Amino acid sequence: MSRRRFDQAMQLMRKSDAQVREDAFDFLREHADGYVGELIAEFEGERDDPDLRCRLLELLAEARSAQALGVFGDQLESPDESLRFWAVRGLEMLDSREAEQVLDQARADGWIT
Repeated sequence: MSRRRFDQAMQLMRKSDAQVREDAFDFLREHADGYVGELIAEFEGERDDPDLRCRLLELLAEARSAQALGVFGDQLESPDESLRFWAVRGLEMLDSREAEQVLDQARADGWIT
């Protein structure tokens, strides 16, 4: 997938029209595994739109890429319950020893149950 298509989808995800946002999300969900690095960069750079941050984390979970392990681990300590939910889900979807260790540590530290 091209970077241009990704950038267009991200512009649409920032629109106020809910259907336009949903259509862009659906496109990115279908191609999330091809845009993992870009999704991580967008997530880390987004500070103004909590819903968009949540949707980006959901897309990273859908990508099922070990590249996102650190992002998921960091969000387990987020005060935002939605981000914690998608971080846990993302780690579960990775289904790896490393992801399980991160989840076990977060449980031991009391960040998740």
